Amino acid sequence: MNNNKRVIAIHLPQFHPFKENDEWWGKGFTEWTNVTKARPRYEGHYQPHLPSDTGFYDLRLPEARQMQADLAKEYGIYGFCYYHYWFNGKQLMERPVNDILASGEPDFPFMLCWANENWARNWDGGFTNVLMKQEYSHEDDIEHMRWLCKNVFSDKRYIRISGKPVFAVYRIALFPDFRNTTAIWRKVAKEEFNMELYLLEVMFPGSPAHSTPTEGCDAAMDFQPIGVMISGLPQVNVKSIDPQETEKDRPTVYNYSDYVDYCCAQEQTKRCYPCVSPGFDNSPRRVGRTFLSFTEQTPDNFGRWLFDALCRKTGFTDSDENLVFINAWNEWAEGNHIEPDQKWGHAYLKATKEAIEKYNKNGCPNNYDAQKKEKYERIVRIISPEKDKLQKKSIYNGCKNAIKNKNITSSQAYNIIKEAKEKLPRGMYCKLIYKLLFYRLFRH
Repeated sequence: MNNNKRVIAIHLPQFHPFKENDEWWGKGFTEWTNVTKARPRYEGHYQPHLPSDTGFYDLRLPEARQMQADLAKEYGIYGFCYYHYWFNGKQLMERPVNDILASGEPDFPFMLCWANENWARNWDGGFTNVLMKQEYSHEDDIEHMRWLCKNVFSDKRYIRISGKPVFAVYRIALFPDFRNTTAIWRKVAKEEFNMELYLLEVMFPGSPAHSTPTEGCDAAMDFQPIGVMISGLPQVNVKSIDPQETEKDRPTVYNYSDYVDYCCAQEQTKRCYPCVSPGFDNSPRRVGRTFLSFTEQTPDNFGRWLFDALCRKTGFTDSDENLVFINAWNEWAEGNHIEPDQKWGHAYLKATKEAIEKYNKNGCPNNYDAQKKEKYERIVRIISPEKDKLQKKSIYNGCKNAIKNKNITSSQAYNIIKEAKEKLPRGMYCKLIYKLLFYRLFRH
């Protein structure tokens, strides 16, 4: 069996103007608009991320698409996974992929991931200001799959597993009946186009809790680095450089090196393709608002995470089931790219190539499991104090709410605080007693 892995980089095609973005954001808007406006928000904060030798490319140009493919191929990337935006037959930012299909160039493997969320103005997944609503129906399931089979899956460059085109879905929890949708898709593909499908669900916080892929899917793909939000790792205290910044605007910052160790220490979900990320920083999209960011976001840390992902035991048996994903190739407005920038140059691409070549030449180290155990023990030492702190904070807030609850008598509130005394530091306990006296005696 060939143990070499196919490393696929997730690709955002929004680096070109199109009609809807002109209407919603202003004439000529592209992803570069947010990128170039970014500024540092705290001491040591790396912003803006600006491209080096690729320039501010426009994906309407065949030269730009060829440049990306050549660069990816040079550094060992097998193919791209383009985001696909379909809204009941209406597509957004479809031109780059449509031009790739029509021209046959570049000659570089690709696949699609349906980003099936609403298209919203706020950029953060909250969807409070919806610009393009995502709706589901039996008829659209049929038409969507017909379009994909006819126009995309038949392309010789399309990424396959055992001859089956691989199609990923970003948010399966949003479907009213995802199992039924997959049944329709498979029926249309088989009966009308004589195709078998290989369906992937994107598995990340917010997906239904399970240890294996959802029924209807052949496998799952991990999605990083959003898992840091539920990792239990302590946040990094950073010093704001904006004197007007309020507490609610402060960023959520984690240590990237610690998160890499955390991910390397986790058990791999069976039949789930690993995913790694060079980092994250969505401050360009969240000017004047809170954002997520990392410290110690370096090519070396990324390279060791990718090497660990290549070594992962995923439970797949088919030699074609050998995918590893990188999120992302070019998410510049989320500080999440391996394309060369003015600070690091080609360092992330070099780290990618080195990890792939090291794995292809030597495989996993003999002490891989021991290294994983060591990382796990280190992470436990980091997380345990943080969990203890969060537990104490939760107990304290529960007591504070009891004090303010008009349906609870003063005596009952005091007993609640008394029961929590052994679980709280003396300072917290004394503060609660003071609050009890203030709310229950002096204010009434």
